[in-house]
Amino acid sequence: MSSRRPRLLQAVTPLGWSVAGCAAALLGAGYGLGWAELTAIGWAAAVLVLGALAHLFGRSAHDITLSLPVDRVVAGERVPGQVDVRNPTGRRLAAVTVQVPVGAGLAEFPMPSLAAHSGIDEVFVVPTERRGIIPIGPVHTVRADPVGLVRLETVLTQQVELYVHPRTIAIPSMSQGFVRDLEGQPTRDLTASDVAFHALREYQSGDERRSIHWKSTAKTGRLMVRQFEQTRRSHLLVALSLATGDFADEEEFELAVSAAGSLGVRAIRDARTVSVLTSSGPLSTLTGTRLLDGLSGVDLAAGMTDLRGLSRQAAAGVAGLSVAFLLCGSSTPLAALRASAAGFPLGVEVVAVICDPGARPGLRRAGGLSLVTIGFLDDLQQSLARGAAA
Repeated sequence: MSSRRPRLLQAVTPLGWSVAGCAAALLGAGYGLGWAELTAIGWAAAVLVLGALAHLFGRSAHDITLSLPVDRVVAGERVPGQVDVRNPTGRRLAAVTVQVPVGAGLAEFPMPSLAAHSGIDEVFVVPTERRGIIPIGPVHTVRADPVGLVRLETVLTQQVELYVHPRTIAIPSMSQGFVRDLEGQPTRDLTASDVAFHALREYQSGDERRSIHWKSTAKTGRLMVRQFEQTRRSHLLVALSLATGDFADEEEFELAVSAAGSLGVRAIRDARTVSVLTSSGPLSTLTGTRLLDGLSGVDLAAGMTDLRGLSRQAAAGVAGLSVAFLLCGSSTPLAALRASAAGFPLGVEVVAVICDPGARPGLRRAGGLSLVTIGFLDDLQQSLARGAAA
């Protein structure tokens, strides 16, 4: 009981304390001065306070369950949430208001008095028009009087998160033919062990014995070893700037996020080595779902590393790159794109994807840099396909 009293006192709102203080002052003045009107007003205020306190008596023993049919959706999909309220006790429970925080909003349901072992279900819709991570809950019950003198909240469930993934488009594997260094293409680097045979040469100290070609050794009388052209597995980089200066508006940024997700998911499905880097750090590419989870939480912010700085970080920190996709908006100047491409080692194919909603799609080259302009997400597939055909 002692722990319950402080909780009840905390349930009194500032307005409740003000009305209670006015009631006491009016009653004191009315009786002290013999002023009947003040006494009547004081008793009216006191009754109002006592009536409000009556809403706090009784325990909130409701059993509430919050459920979502899925925990990941694509932006724009309809997601219904459900709140199940049950009375597990053998007595009737008083009416309460159930509130469910949904992102920055609030879903509110007035629950009537529940009979013993009865229940009621309520459905609400989660707004998923925009990509993001939406916290839902925790669900809590509210007991309050109509005037707002008291308000007692009881938290009954844990918070859950709904990942709203960016919209992506399926890019066929053949569209990656636009990239010069496809998986398995031999390079000019020579090695002692691989699958693409190059030539025979004389044995040198340190060569592995398993590389010795015994038939050629018998013919020449000298130890001869096999030499191979090194094949390399293409390592793709998708770099997404979060700097406000690289995008004209939020619409450009959302298109860039969708393009980054499309490229990354396609590379993961093709079992390619891929790194996705943003101004706030690298994203997990263990699975396509993990990548889209990470992209759900990225946002533009002032003071973030711009595309040029991000390219420098990638060139220095990601080894074995063969292809780099740089995602930016229409406000990124060509000089900045060229400087970003120049920071990568020789042999790395750099493709700048310029996201300009409504613009005419196009593909052009500026020196060693390929410039792909997309006005809609579908343009990405078409532009890459034209590049592969070229």
